Amino acid sequence: MNIDEKYMRECFRLAQKGYGRVLPNPMVGCVVLDKTGTPVSKGYHKKYGGNHAERDALLKLKNNEAEGGTLYVNLEPCSHYGKTPPCVDLIIERKLKRVVIGMRDVNPKVDGVSRLIEAGICVDMVLEEEAKFLNRVFIKNMTRKMPYVVLKTAITMDGKISTKTGSSKWITSEESRAEVYKMRQEFDCILTSSNTVIADNPKMEHQFKCILDKDLRVNKDAEILKQGRIYIASGKNTPLKDGRLDIEYVLKELYQKGICTVFAECGGTLAGAMLKSGLIDEIYQFIAPKILNDNSGLSCFTGDNILNISDAKKGRFYDIKKIGPDLLLKCVLTT
Repeated sequence: MNIDEKYMRECFRLAQKGYGRVLPNPMVGCVVLDKTGTPVSKGYHKKYGGNHAERDALLKLKNNEAEGGTLYVNLEPCSHYGKTPPCVDLIIERKLKRVVIGMRDVNPKVDGVSRLIEAGICVDMVLEEEAKFLNRVFIKNMTRKMPYVVLKTAITMDGKISTKTGSSKWITSEESRAEVYKMRQEFDCILTSSNTVIADNPKMEHQFKCILDKDLRVNKDAEILKQGRIYIASGKNTPLKDGRLDIEYVLKELYQKGICTVFAECGGTLAGAMLKSGLIDEIYQFIAPKILNDNSGLSCFTGDNILNISDAKKGRFYDIKKIGPDLLLKCVLTT
């Protein structure tokens, strides 16, 4: 690992300290070296509306130790006024010689690189793919104007979410269910379907919940309706697509309501429809050491007609861990 990669990975580590507190802004970390290559300051974006990482790091320096030095930051420095002044102005003012970034900003208002180069500052890029992965939520929000969607599934080893009679409590362990409860709190919204609500009558405690209920079938006494803010997408407020609710429209409506991240918990019909339409960004899949051994059991995805394995949706595992007796796999979809 070269020196640029070393300090960029330190930026990633610092940036992650802002997880859950900076959206709709990106997570950003910064490391400043003096002209001898010695680290003299670090910073990160701590909360939405607060100082950006570069400003946080540079304002800690009292004697302009950054002059002639290098600044590492995982996202291109901003060049426009928002809730804070442009970071490029402070970088130029402090007379940095070199800036190393992880990725260009996808916000069309930002062109910090050009400003830095015009000021005679050398700009390099390193670990771009890792930088993009770190801020995948921000990138989706900014480029698609839609929330980042994570689907949670809980399955047997043969991919079933219930028996043919609908029996599903409980596939996974108490430890996994506790982990799901914690996961929910990391997202702005839980999304589910009327089928799931009617079949399981779940509480799904959360501050904001969205139920897809085309024909308004959910009983007004359902447990899910007793807590949190509820947005019901029905045939009365949502256009239909192929006879079903247009889920992409729903997601865009949620984004307009300030929802940046969605945690989807649903059955195979909705999960399959979202997968087929490319509306799932990531999957958290709990696998229990159980085998149903019955093809009549319900699958976690259903609704497509794939004839060639080469046409299957593809992804990349980035985290695998044991939760009690179960496995938790985290996978980013790539196609």
